[in-house]
Amino acid sequence: MTTYEVALPDVSDFDIVDAKQMIRSVLRDRRSKLTAKDLSKYAPAFAETITEFVADAKTIAMYVSVKNEPDTYLALDTLSELGVRILLPKLGPGLNRMWAEYECDDLVSEAPGRPPSPKGDPLPAEVIEEADVIIVPALAVNQSGTRLGQGGGWYDRMLKQNVTDKVGALIYPWEFVSNPLPYDEQDVRVPWVLQPGTITKVEDN
Repeated sequence: MTTYEVALPDVSDFDIVDAKQMIRSVLRDRRSKLTAKDLSKYAPAFAETITEFVADAKTIAMYVSVKNEPDTYLALDTLSELGVRILLPKLGPGLNRMWAEYECDDLVSEAPGRPPSPKGDPLPAEVIEEADVIIVPALAVNQSGTRLGQGGGWYDRMLKQNVTDKVGALIYPWEFVSNPLPYDEQDVRVPWVLQPGTITKVEDN
């Protein structure tokens, strides 16, 4: 299967919102073509990359992959067995986005369409400040660290709270692009790109 950089449309004549949606559509379509065999092939390499990036960190924040996202399940189990404290997103009162600590095999579905989350009590959003390493999802990242997410904005708001510069976005090889990506003041660039078997420090901005 080819890993060439995905071809993105020219969105220079569109406003930021429409440009992001056009590019997301292309990237989601590319992911939709991944088969179960493809996902299984990439999963061990993603786990290796995540574990190497985490290194000797005591507390990390990451997420539970869904559908055709880069797999995080193997890494969750590996890091949990190593005794790493893992914070995962969890819905709190009023459907507020909060965090909870992961323990092996304790994931449950708490709301339709939401990723599984730990059974434990929700922790306040500020707990992210305790994370030594943060791993976030993305649909694409470019050479200057501009990250294109799914569009909810939660991870960008969360990253404005963190106190670590060890933040990596987890993507497939073809999603690390050379093109400029639409970017506004709400977006937070990431300093690291995590691909299967590869960790890349992006250019300083």
